Amino acid sequence: MTKSAEHWYDSWFDTSYYHILYKDRDYTEAQNFMDNLTDYLNLPEQGKILDLACGKGRHSVYLNSLGYNVTGVDLSEQSIKHAKQFENETLEFKVHDMSKPYPETFDAVFNLFTSFGYFDDEKCNLETIKSIKLELNEFGFGVIDFMNTNYIIENLIPEDVKTVDGIDFHQKRSVKDGYILKDISFEADGQHFEFQERVKAFTLKDFEKLFEEAGVYLLDVFGDYKLHKYHSKTSERMIMIFK
Repeated sequence: MTKSAEHWYDSWFDTSYYHILYKDRDYTEAQNFMDNLTDYLNLPEQGKILDLACGKGRHSVYLNSLGYNVTGVDLSEQSIKHAKQFENETLEFKVHDMSKPYPETFDAVFNLFTSFGYFDDEKCNLETIKSIKLELNEFGFGVIDFMNTNYIIENLIPEDVKTVDGIDFHQKRSVKDGYILKDISFEADGQHFEFQERVKAFTLKDFEKLFEEAGVYLLDVFGDYKLHKYHSKTSERMIMIFK
């Protein structure tokens, strides 16, 4: 049985298997990143943060614990349904398409963990950055945390098997037509599943072009979650601060 939808992320992100495959993500690293990032940006106490493509809300929940007023939005109804259990007076979650402006302004808008470049329509990438611009208040900062495509392609593992909760996830990775692809197949609950993750292989120059077209200004670029200097060939991340 092959699962498919109009957009790959519509079906894959809403399955329980997606969350099983990626259940071992490093929460401590994520929290340290949020500490470093909010310190660097010097956000005001109880400042407002929009977490774009928040998934199940791990970053949002931690940011809220630091004292910020956080709104987490995601296209996945299942992820938002899960995240809503953590809501309080200063933390809320909504289903929202990040390529469209959210009707509030914030001290910071975060798009984290390579949650950009999924769209089939190229125009949506530019529309997302334009939307972030509209979501920032006068003193606000936008942040896009993206993979360093140069490093990823150079160190791409063509094929492997990852076993989680008794499920063997067969993963094949490739680069095609300007996209980094991961084909995932597995057997679970008596069925065969196939999904494909497809992310645009944006370089820093590509982002610089998008930023220019959107009318925002790139202020700094970091290469990892400790906010070390970005190096085009050796950095694992490309963390861009703009306004």
